Amino acid sequence: MKNTNRILTTHVGSLPRPDGLIELMFAKAEGETVDGALLEERTQEAVTEIVGHQAKAGVDIVSDGEMSKPSYATYVAERLTGFNGTSNPPKLNDILEYPNVSSSYFNDPGVQSLNKHRPACDGPVALKNGLADAEKDILHFKKALETAKTEDAFMNSASPGLISMFLGNTYYATEEEFLYAVADSMMPEYQAIIDAGYTLQFDCPDLAMTRHREFANAPVEDFRKYAQLHIEVLNTILDKLPRDRTRVHVCWGNYPGPHHHDVPMEQIIDLLLTIHTGALLFEGANSRHEHEWKIWETVKLPEEMVIIPGVIESMSNRIEHPKLIAERIVRYANLVGRENVIAGSDCGFGTFVGLDLVDPGIAWAKLAAMTEGAKLASEELW
Repeated sequence: MKNTNRILTTHVGSLPRPDGLIELMFAKAEGETVDGALLEERTQEAVTEIVGHQAKAGVDIVSDGEMSKPSYATYVAERLTGFNGTSNPPKLNDILEYPNVSSSYFNDPGVQSLNKHRPACDGPVALKNGLADAEKDILHFKKALETAKTEDAFMNSASPGLISMFLGNTYYATEEEFLYAVADSMMPEYQAIIDAGYTLQFDCPDLAMTRHREFANAPVEDFRKYAQLHIEVLNTILDKLPRDRTRVHVCWGNYPGPHHHDVPMEQIIDLLLTIHTGALLFEGANSRHEHEWKIWETVKLPEEMVIIPGVIESMSNRIEHPKLIAERIVRYANLVGRENVIAGSDCGFGTFVGLDLVDPGIAWAKLAAMTEGAKLASEELW
């Protein structure tokens, strides 16, 4: 979707979940008996509430907030066979250099729960219960949208590369074999979201974050080969879908670390622009990556692609000033064209259940500030 007479706004997808839903999701994760009907009721209420928050904040392109998912990655273990193993916690090399920060982060109850329930592939990957869970998500979202006026809507889904990075593989002989098995198994979910009339967002932190995780001590070319393979697999999926209804999010990890080992955008931008997507989302507001807007002075944006840079942070409780947000938007618009820039967030605000690093009330205020900043930018650009 391109802008016509103003800057549109959106975000990365995951949003803070209401307390009542969080309690049930934690209980389910711990193996406790949970009333399925009550869980569905709470999920519908949460989606309706979250869509309402977005509409009130003035967000144009809204999501369901990923309310039903324990995380944007691990949810696939509930929908696919072959994920009964246990993954090791990630090695976040930037955090590990600072023991106090590392201890604080990994001892957080939300992070401990996530790592405790982080599955791994240990068998053939296939759909477990058909599209039942995805169809529930779509129905919850559809009902919620009936009560809110928005410009457009999108839903998130885990990319094969995300699943490989986050959950890992102990069954398939090669990374390529694993990726294609996941792609085939997830394709029905991808298609269902498109068929429901929503834009499909693929979450792909593997295309940046993996550099300072699995490839921290390797030459950058080794990481680039890995990223190229992941993009090749992703493109086989994207080529089956309408380009103007897909978007891809790339990030360096939504966690409170120093991020001083993040791969520079300039070392991966050529690869990212080969993705056959209608929109590319990336971090642009935090102090580690904000300066990278200058890359667009020399990089040519593909004609079929728009960019959705983060103009608000997702790891800070500071509410950005609308004038600063407007400045960020205008920088990009002056380089790639006002029609090709949609305002977004760096990452999600509710990536994992129980780990709200930004206060929910502040998350809504940030989205509202983004709306105001987009208005100011539109006044300057049109």
